[in-house]
Amino acid sequence: MQIDISGLTKRYKGGVPALDRLDLVIPTGMFGLLGANGAGKTTLMRILAGLLRPSAGEVRIGGHDVTTRAGRLAIQRVLGYLPQDLGVYPDLTAREFLDYVALLKGIDDRSQRRRRVAELLEVVALTADADRRLRGYSGGMRRRVGIAQALLANPRLLIVDEPTAGLDPEERIRFRTLLAQLAGDRTVLLSTHIVDDIAQTCRELGVLASGRLVFRGTVDELVRRAERHVWSVVTAGPAPSTGTVVSAVPHDGGVRYRVVSPAPPAPDAEPVDPNLEDGYLALAQNQN
Repeated sequence: MQIDISGLTKRYKGGVPALDRLDLVIPTGMFGLLGANGAGKTTLMRILAGLLRPSAGEVRIGGHDVTTRAGRLAIQRVLGYLPQDLGVYPDLTAREFLDYVALLKGIDDRSQRRRRVAELLEVVALTADADRRLRGYSGGMRRRVGIAQALLANPRLLIVDEPTAGLDPEERIRFRTLLAQLAGDRTVLLSTHIVDDIAQTCRELGVLASGRLVFRGTVDELVRRAERHVWSVVTAGPAPSTGTVVSAVPHDGGVRYRVVSPAPPAPDAEPVDPNLEDGYLALAQNQN
């Protein structure tokens, strides 16, 4: 299900645009949307989900115009949405919560509803904990319940907003793997400020900054933006003042710094191979 966005603008009170004439095509499959907090990602997700109306521009999902009432209704029938903050009922078990949401989504047949809930509890690896109350769930377990509720109607479009924020490393890896498995003949849109989530799950991505699209391409293309811009410097003195320090690791009585900079940050700086985080930082430097 392809998403076509043209001239999309959203202004809140005060006139400052959260999205500024955004043009973007998102194909079927897994697609990453990367940007700092405040870049406009959540605003875009809410518009795509039909929860927020744009100030200007056009959004078509599978040919449906999301700016019209008929288009929003059509999209919501094929949409699964996991917002950044999903409200759950802490006194319900995961099974009860999913059954309730399934009923809201129009799955009226009780036996069909039970089968679907059981299937999804298995998909998100929560079968053994299905009858525990949600108040006792970890953050990662709650996010997996969130994915399960988003999948109840077997959506062709799945939107997830900052799904791994606040999760421990093990839960983050588990969640990323689950998202990658859910792609295929559906569109999965992953919005995050965590670079590694994109690196480990997506082949294509877009980067937002201040409501504008500043990059659209593959992960490898963004990595190449940092070629000859990443340096290793070992010093016992102060940290390099040129560029952006990515990491600092103790090394032989000094510190080894990894620095993203268009020019060598020190006379003895050595070039190193870039990764996606380096490419993202190099792109950000070019925007300043």
